[in-house]
Amino acid sequence: MGTEGSQQGGDRELDFHPAVGERWEITHGAADGSGEVFEATVWLDARMPGPPPHVHPNSEESFEVLEGSLEVLTDGTWTTLRAGERATVPAGARHTFRNRSDEPAKISARMQPAGRSEEFFRHMVALIREGKIKRPQELRSGIYFAMLFERYPDVSRVTGPFKVAFKALALIGKALRFKLS
Repeated sequence: MGTEGSQQGGDRELDFHPAVGERWEITHGAADGSGEVFEATVWLDARMPGPPPHVHPNSEESFEVLEGSLEVLTDGTWTTLRAGERATVPAGARHTFRNRSDEPAKISARMQPAGRSEEFFRHMVALIREGKIKRPQELRSGIYFAMLFERYPDVSRVTGPFKVAFKALALIGKALRFKLS
């Protein structure tokens, strides 16, 4: 793996374990251009449930499966992608993804334009390393996730029932004086 720095510092590997079953290698980050693209090779653990349904208000997100399979939810419909197949989610479209198979998956993920995507994901990894986010199902971890999403509404916003829950959790975090790093 490369050790080139980026605007946010650190190397090009983002490991979301143990909180989330993903590991990324940034292939095109903030330091590589004018912010047009944020791209990473992503390894998803087997049976990785994926994030809650969300939107990227300012960026298109695309996935290309390199190995294994990936399920993508868009417009209320799950589609299974296999090696060599792609899906693109327009900016503002509600979506999520998961790996329901018993095998790990390797994908290429791209956000365009990049905006603050890399900063958002690096911040998430920092919270995991600090032990603030351990498992998304835990209340304390949920509070930090909600506060993180609240800090980056231009990058990602949860939708549906999660939107109300995240808003409430972020308020609880503020009341308890939780601090994002």
